[in-house]
Amino acid sequence: MALANTAPSEHLDLLLINPGGRDKIYQNLGGTLTAIEPPLWCRLIAGYARDRGYAIRILDSEAEEMGPERVAEQVRELNPRLTCMVVFGHQPSASTQQMVGARDACEAIKVIVPDMPILIVGGHVSALPERTLAEEPVDYVCKGEGPDTVVALIEQLKLGDEADLSTVPGLVWYSDDKIMINKPAELIKDLDADLHGNVWDMLPMEKYRAHNWQCFGDLESRKPYASIYTSLGCPYKCTFCCINAPFDTNRYRMRKPEHVVAEIAHLHDTYGVKTYKFVDEMFVLNERHVTAICDLLIERKFELNIWAYARVDTVKPHMLEKLRKAGFRWLALGIESGSKHVRDGAQKALRHEDIINIVRQIQSAGISVIGNFIFGLPDDDVATMRETLELAQELNCEFANFYSAMAYPGSQLYHQAVTNGWALPENWSGFSQHSYDCQPLPTEKVSAAEVLHFRDEAFHAYFAHPRYLDMVTQRFGWDTRHHIEEMASHRLRRKLLEGVEKAA
Repeated sequence: MALANTAPSEHLDLLLINPGGRDKIYQNLGGTLTAIEPPLWCRLIAGYARDRGYAIRILDSEAEEMGPERVAEQVRELNPRLTCMVVFGHQPSASTQQMVGARDACEAIKVIVPDMPILIVGGHVSALPERTLAEEPVDYVCKGEGPDTVVALIEQLKLGDEADLSTVPGLVWYSDDKIMINKPAELIKDLDADLHGNVWDMLPMEKYRAHNWQCFGDLESRKPYASIYTSLGCPYKCTFCCINAPFDTNRYRMRKPEHVVAEIAHLHDTYGVKTYKFVDEMFVLNERHVTAICDLLIERKFELNIWAYARVDTVKPHMLEKLRKAGFRWLALGIESGSKHVRDGAQKALRHEDIINIVRQIQSAGISVIGNFIFGLPDDDVATMRETLELAQELNCEFANFYSAMAYPGSQLYHQAVTNGWALPENWSGFSQHSYDCQPLPTEKVSAAEVLHFRDEAFHAYFAHPRYLDMVTQRFGWDTRHHIEEMASHRLRRKLLEGVEKAA
């Protein structure tokens, strides 16, 4: 368990916890198929605090497979001045589903160490700060990205009865049973100086593994694995996305390319990591930024396996050869819908032929494509959802993610759902795409159950299709084909569909 290497101190100032709960989020898929990623925002906050002389530790309860009671025992043993539950998730929409493990851990802590002050930070938390403080077993909530709030709160807690919590930027707290929301903390400007996250020595590096698809053709290479970031935020405004909830702006901040590559070099040389995820929601956006990183990686000759997110309209064909030489083996494209009308309604205006052309160009450059598709966007009906599946099968990407439309807190869809009285999940686990109680949005023409049923059947139709399996066999070999067939044999249990199936 990686809990060592703090600065010398008589008292631990800060314990950062990455919550678990994979079984409730992914059901039986969490055991072997899903990735286990280093917790980005635990790293960023930890580096910020350690640079300022605080004694800190990180407890990655997801990677360590620790239940709530074991987490609470660790908190009691370490007795930090402040416990911080970090619920950002491995991508923006994962923050809400992480609230399941976060709540369980916080409840257990309050039973075993009732006086322990708990601060909770994250995208979901920042989107619903007052509700979080009112409903969750925590003492403080952070509205914002977190580092300034965490450090300022530690300083005030040191003062005991003399503390003035109104001075802590971004803090949401109780004053005489009234919820107070302090002025926001300014966004950190110098990412490389202040949000470098270089605290890999605090993490259980041997525990992390890549997604299964990233290592098609060599499934044993899922470990060692690391995820890093090169930018924060996104300038786009897709209705279903909640990426900018912690930032309250559609800004886009970038790290310097030389610092990104230096981090990869450190991970490569120290831990032997060759398999990476770039966490950026929009890595292939700024050509100058991307080109500089690629040039530096090509110079190093690391022979990496990197995957990154991109938009169809930001991928430039002339960049593809350089991306491939730099080690990018996969690009994840947000295609979302096969219907232009539905894409336009989600503020994702892309032409059908452009989608097909860019996928083929990426594949021709020797880079595999993950197509991301969503069923149940506001303008969807059965016919348009069928168009989406047909587009996915026409593209025949090396992998595909099929999602149901969710009104994630912090997204425009969430505000629309609340305003219009649309049914939302009763529990935060219901926002997980793979959970038992998953409950997507209904549309005017299809119910939530119909959306979910279509999504689940589309998944199996895609991965069992002979054209797809033949392509995979040719590209990656028979071992990968058998792995996919085994993966597709798992059928998720769905509470929303049980009544429908019984009625049928």
